Amino acid sequence: MTESTEKQTVQDITSQLWAMANALRGNMDANEFRNYILGFMFYRYLSEHQENYLKTENIVDIIEDESVNYAYIREAKDDVEDYIKDIAGELGYAIRPEYTWATIVEKVKNDDIKPSDFQDMFDDFRKNSSININAKNDFSEIFADVNLGNSRLGNSTTARARALSDIILMVDKFDYTNDSGHDILGDVYEYLIAQFAGNSGKKAGEFYTPHPVSVVLAKLATIDAPTSGQFSVYDPTMGSGSLLLTVQEQLVNGFEKGRVHFHGQELNTTTYNLARMNLMMHGVDYQNMDLRNGDTLESDWPDGEVDGIDRPRSFDAVVANPPYSQQWDNNINKMKDPRFKDYGKLAPKSKADFAFVLHGIYHLKDSGRMAIVLPHGVLFRGAAEGLIRQTLIEKNYLDAVIGLPAGIFYSTSIPTVVLVFKKNRTRKDVLFIDASSEFEKSKNQNILREQDIDKIFTTYQDRQDVDKYAHVASLDEIKENDYNLNIPRYVDTFEEEPPVDIVAVTKEIADIDQQIDTLETKLLADINDLVGSDDETNAQIAALKQLFSK
Repeated sequence: MTESTEKQTVQDITSQLWAMANALRGNMDANEFRNYILGFMFYRYLSEHQENYLKTENIVDIIEDESVNYAYIREAKDDVEDYIKDIAGELGYAIRPEYTWATIVEKVKNDDIKPSDFQDMFDDFRKNSSININAKNDFSEIFADVNLGNSRLGNSTTARARALSDIILMVDKFDYTNDSGHDILGDVYEYLIAQFAGNSGKKAGEFYTPHPVSVVLAKLATIDAPTSGQFSVYDPTMGSGSLLLTVQEQLVNGFEKGRVHFHGQELNTTTYNLARMNLMMHGVDYQNMDLRNGDTLESDWPDGEVDGIDRPRSFDAVVANPPYSQQWDNNINKMKDPRFKDYGKLAPKSKADFAFVLHGIYHLKDSGRMAIVLPHGVLFRGAAEGLIRQTLIEKNYLDAVIGLPAGIFYSTSIPTVVLVFKKNRTRKDVLFIDASSEFEKSKNQNILREQDIDKIFTTYQDRQDVDKYAHVASLDEIKENDYNLNIPRYVDTFEEEPPVDIVAVTKEIADIDQQIDTLETKLLADINDLVGSDDETNAQIAALKQLFSK
């Protein structure tokens, strides 16, 4: 199957799921209903992943009849607790035979499901998720947002159970593999997240970065990454984790087992749960991801210990699309924070943009790159932000400033800018790219096309002046502009108006006058044809003739 056919399959399944979901959710907000669809999709994934593991290891029998379908360990049929411990030790979680997806679906189809079965299913998973202490952070409370008692599912326990059963049948309806046998469940999940983002307005920015923007950031952050060995990536405001996954997608040999180690932090608990699900449904083992639920600016990423000495945890790549100009607690004690203390000032209380920048740089390896999306204000605002900006430039950390088009995000229509940072730079210049006019206009949202992304990336690689698109500015040039990085100061996109041809314009006016005379003559002739016996009509016609005779 070709890539385009595979993509169409994903889109087709997603659109059908979306239509079915809208029919099922009733008066529930789509953003709330999201938790049920995606939660049950993830449960199905975990159950089938567990069953495939047991089959692959050749340590199970699969029992199938009209009422039951589950796996169990051949050597320990009577010791279910050992069965659970063994699976949790390997996979990080375990699902008891009576709660596997296949068993639950069978009960729903046979109308044999009890309202309490749903609660028991999630309670048992929660208990089993704490068995493997190394995986506890990855699976703990991951289904907490599936609110089984939500009255908008139904006014009674029975009605809610019926609604949950309908969702299970909807999720079970599709075979999430393409003609090549490739698992596309994670891709469907990602498309659904994007669909929910598109219907969430300003809230979308809390959990989803549009894929084309993610591709820009991922390409820039991995441009000179090694082609082998473990690669660490960190997103301090990871949302649903789509940006982290795009880094893996753009990294050379990124899908080799164990190649990428994912790190991320997210303040919103529901979104944090989405991220954990999203990564695992894309085949990321729990051992290769370290995701945290916390406030990035208040709860810094924990330091690591190297050779008995505490050192800040640093990463090969840092990517981020943080909330724009968010308020934060910039109390004076923050000046002692190693992330901020070397820059003379703290980001203002009403605008945390540079706080996110400094946090990311602090956790960036000397050999790494950081790409972060921010509002244009970071380029020119003064006071504390001006001093921080100047210090970053004098430290020679800033590598590129890339202006993006307006209207490419779900959450805001403002134009944004990508800043690229690198610590071990030998160059003493900054590349400015104005890509603000390179996009496809859409009804609800402007779109960065593949050719737009390629142009940005190629220009970044070539690092040369491009007329009305890019300019390589020396540090002296930036100093002359008082460290103001506003892109029009460096990239001149002004288009001169073509010279006016006076002779042609005069002839055009004369032609228009001639056309007017011809039309008036024809109109007067038509008016004369209307003269009749009605005095009032004749008076109106006479008035019209007098008007045009002027």
